[in-house]
Amino acid sequence: MTNSAPHRATPDWRLVLLVLAAAIAILVIRAVIGRAGMPFFADTDDAMRMVMVRDFLHGQPWYDLTAHRLNTPFGAELHWSRLVDVPIAILVMIFTPLLGPDTAMIAAGYVWPMALLGVLLWFSALLADRLVGPEGVLPALVLPVLNPAITAEFTPGRVDHHNVVIILTLATVWAAVESVRRPRFAIVCGLLAATALAIATESLPVIAAAILAAGLLWVFAVTKAATMRNFGLAFAAGCAVHLATFRLPNRWFEAACDVLSPVYLSVALAVAATFTLASLMPVQGRWQRFGVLAVLGGLGMGLVALAFPQCLHGPYGELDPWLQANWIAGIVEAKPWAASVFELPAYAIAVGIPALLGTLVVLYRLWRVQQGRAEWAVLLAFVLCTALIMLAQIRGARLTVMPAMPAAAWLIVAARQRYLAQPRLVTILGLAGSWLAFSGVVLALVVTLMVNLAPGRAQDVAQARASKEPCLVPAAFADLAALPPERIMSPIDLGAHIMLYTPHEVVAAPYHRNQLGVRDAFRFFNDPIDDARAIIEQRGIGLVVICPPMSEVRGLADRADDSFAALYAAGNLPAWLVDVSPTDAVLRTFAVLPQ
Repeated sequence: MTNSAPHRATPDWRLVLLVLAAAIAILVIRAVIGRAGMPFFADTDDAMRMVMVRDFLHGQPWYDLTAHRLNTPFGAELHWSRLVDVPIAILVMIFTPLLGPDTAMIAAGYVWPMALLGVLLWFSALLADRLVGPEGVLPALVLPVLNPAITAEFTPGRVDHHNVVIILTLATVWAAVESVRRPRFAIVCGLLAATALAIATESLPVIAAAILAAGLLWVFAVTKAATMRNFGLAFAAGCAVHLATFRLPNRWFEAACDVLSPVYLSVALAVAATFTLASLMPVQGRWQRFGVLAVLGGLGMGLVALAFPQCLHGPYGELDPWLQANWIAGIVEAKPWAASVFELPAYAIAVGIPALLGTLVVLYRLWRVQQGRAEWAVLLAFVLCTALIMLAQIRGARLTVMPAMPAAAWLIVAARQRYLAQPRLVTILGLAGSWLAFSGVVLALVVTLMVNLAPGRAQDVAQARASKEPCLVPAAFADLAALPPERIMSPIDLGAHIMLYTPHEVVAAPYHRNQLGVRDAFRFFNDPIDDARAIIEQRGIGLVVICPPMSEVRGLADRADDSFAALYAAGNLPAWLVDVSPTDAVLRTFAVLPQ
């Protein structure tokens, strides 16, 4: 069994390119043939990202993150980072003279995730080579492209920030592992953690793991004081620089829980102060060092909590409680892993089993193997923190998969060595099982076959998703795009695509910072029709556009008897709503007449 791998400068780049080429071919063929006729920017976040990129190219200032055609007529500021907009905008600029503006967006939608996949595989190879050795590189390259949590985020058309955060997660793990032997890599780790935070607060579990790993390194080895201090100072400096480039100076002190702000900069400064002060103290015993970190860290975090108590409930703590209960709670991806097993069984099993098994493998390796324990203990911090988030919300799985890849590689290499030493049935099964247990696609196929034998909630969720896809293809918006610019009331999940494919303004899209628009959309479809009319008048809405299969059109369980949802289901809409859409149109468009 492999105990510890010697450090290598780089893995075999030819193997990385080979796996990358195969993965790109599969993903592109699946997009071109397998999803022919389906929306290219299928997710609302991808559509909204392209809206922001296009507005940026058309002259919207760097610091202006307002979607001016959202929450019409007021606009709504998003919590996104320009760091993701810039490379996509550059690609669109390059392709536009060659392909035209519309096709340029599609081309960028192919190139960007494929380029990011190459970066991801390179870091996966680096980390596996570092922890397992050259034999671990192949499984660390192949297994990610067999996991739906990864392929879903790196497929053509996936231009939102999640794939960038996945790469930063893996790069942060790699830098943290490298910092065990080379303290200067703690600076790289801190800067990567700060960049991940600047892009999205979903990276908070990764940052927590990096802080935990840096602190515990010093607790168990007093010689790691410089490593711990380097991380803390780099993390704080990186957050300060990112905040300065994210906000205008007059907004540097504007607190926010869902984006890089003084709240998280204060946390970073507390970490830097704690690690710096602790590293300079002549503390000898492990428990004493742990106590010093606990006291200093607790004091720092306590001051942050006193200064910003509104953020104690998390990034969405300031969201309208009604929306939390009636909107956020209904998002399938936001539900716990255990609940998702019944609603998204194939996905939940395919991403959950490798992540949880990876955690067990890391624990086993730490128990049985002496060499390289510090590096694997660092890895354990990331695996545990991300796995806990996955258990709380299934969408956290996209951060969990990659830190588990070195564990998968180690198990496969160990199983292969046993097979080579004793080639018999049990070792053959062990080797095959080690591959299959981490092959998410195989697990998904097995679960799908089982689910198809007993239809239930999973099929309902899948059918609901598929039924609205025809509403999101560009052709569905052709008639609407030909109309003069207008303010539109629509289902929440339709808003981003309306902005992408038409010149119109919308009330709602699924972003928590637009809670006023989201709340008004719910009210329009579910409250008495007279109240819906009042919303129309207040906002100056000229069109109501719906995709009939979307859930908002059906309304909530407690919808009013004379709500839009109820009246539409009965075919009895009021006279001031006139259907002006072609008879064969996927989207139904209603003109709002004056009363």
